[in-house]
Amino acid sequence: MDRVVEMNGKKIGLRATALTPRLYRFKIGRDMMSDMNKLKKSFEKAVDSKGTESEEDAQLDVLDLTIFENVAYIMAKQYDKTLPDNIDDWLDNQDEVFTVYELLPDILELWQLNNQTTSIPAKK
Repeated sequence: MDRVVEMNGKKIGLRATALTPRLYRFKIGRDMMSDMNKLKKSFEKAVDSKGTESEEDAQLDVLDLTIFENVAYIMAKQYDKTLPDNIDDWLDNQDEVFTVYELLPDILELWQLNNQTTSIPAKK
């Protein structure tokens, strides 16, 4: 499943397929399912607490931001094979810093759509 999003006036293509978790595991060395679940929970907590007294406690931490960058890179690299093979080079080539709260909802939605099943479970 592909999606093109606009970030800081620049279009970024993202792809999520059955290959995405495997690429993530080989390139990043972590389990994408666990990382995406953690990232989703942290993001929802941060969004839910915007404007509340506990807002500072609900900001995305360094690990969340690293997961976000890693996932964004894997999905972008899957979409555009000409991107650098190194995440640091890819991030360094970005003109501006990603706005996490703008791009992350698209990544989470694309991931969720990719993980939906079309099969109907058999009744037991």
